Amino acid sequence: MTENTQKQGIIGQILSLPNDNPTKTIIVAALLCLVCSVLVSTSAIALKSKQIVNKQADIKKNILAVTGMLNAKTDIDKVFEQFEIQLVDLETGAYATDIDATSYDQRKAAGDPAQSIKLTKEQDIANIGSRAKLAKVYILKEDNAIKQVVLPIHGYGLWSTLYGFISFENDFNTISGLRFYAHAETPGLGGEVDNPKWRQLWQGKKAFDQNGELKIKVIRGHVDYKMADAQHQVDGLSGASLTSKGVSNLVNYWLGDNAFGPYLKKMRSEVGN
Repeated sequence: MTENTQKQGIIGQILSLPNDNPTKTIIVAALLCLVCSVLVSTSAIALKSKQIVNKQADIKKNILAVTGMLNAKTDIDKVFEQFEIQLVDLETGAYATDIDATSYDQRKAAGDPAQSIKLTKEQDIANIGSRAKLAKVYILKEDNAIKQVVLPIHGYGLWSTLYGFISFENDFNTISGLRFYAHAETPGLGGEVDNPKWRQLWQGKKAFDQNGELKIKVIRGHVDYKMADAQHQVDGLSGASLTSKGVSNLVNYWLGDNAFGPYLKKMRSEVGN
């Protein structure tokens, strides 16, 4: 090794190699990957707080949308102040007051064995594996009286887990809205869960019959409004039978005995329904 080569250092030696040298190619590629990974990691850390804020804003926006309170001029943060956030113990249907509801992360809790329960195959009609012991509810009040209540729901469709909200009128039976804010279903088919016309079909439907039995479901084809059960049925998505079935299953799971069922039953009894 010449004196001049020694003075170049390792980087200099690498750069002085011919461009078609395999060693130079591998080292340059490795260094490029290292630099890029550092930049990406740094950006992710720097933007994390902003991402959290944006995520919270999107949740608020979708809650306002499912309750019919969102328009182009809506001050989302101000209007959202009308909601009271509570945590529900899904086993008893009672409110859990010993945990801060605003900072509670239900998705994270569902993955923690200490904060969740593993569902059996028979229970897990929504294909979620496990669920958190506690779940958030968003209560819209007017003059200190409950006007609507919004429940978070999720479950598997055809290709993805759908995350959304379902809202009820103050009888805790009449559905006032259904909306998904995250999924990866096929555009034009299962993706039609985002179609406003299909979402509108849920409005006014009854989740439970007069005996308190859960009846709501998405059917194949179109609802026959001459039938008595029409008030509990929603048209299926054309060409997306598996997504339709997935939506029906996840709604039935979250409104059933292993999720919000005890809470809804408790609240219906309190309002005399």
